[in-house]
Amino acid sequence: MKKLRNHLYEGMYILNATLSEESRKKALDKVLNAITEKGGEIHKTHDQGRKKLAYEIRGKREGYYYLVYFSCPSVAIDEIWKEYHLHEDLIRFMTMRTESVQETLEFKPIKQQA
Repeated sequence: MKKLRNHLYEGMYILNATLSEESRKKALDKVLNAITEKGGEIHKTHDQGRKKLAYEIRGKREGYYYLVYFSCPSVAIDEIWKEYHLHEDLIRFMTMRTESVQETLEFKPIKQQA
């Protein structure tokens, strides 16, 4: 029998900017439930707020950004992604393995060379 490994992941989720606050909370809960239903555990969620997209996606120019740290079995990632593709309010998502959970988000500006 194969042993399931839990890995720590960092997920970036962009939700539709036209959603009301209540609808946005339900949409985020749907994303998080997809993780927990597959045996995952949510460690930290950072609400990044409404931001302009770098380019237009399906006619949308803005979205609500969320950064989520979670752990789950590596075999569950494909199943979670399949559910995300069916989520109509999720504009874009990205999941990467990470080594640690960022408790606070600090963005340092890039120094421009003269």
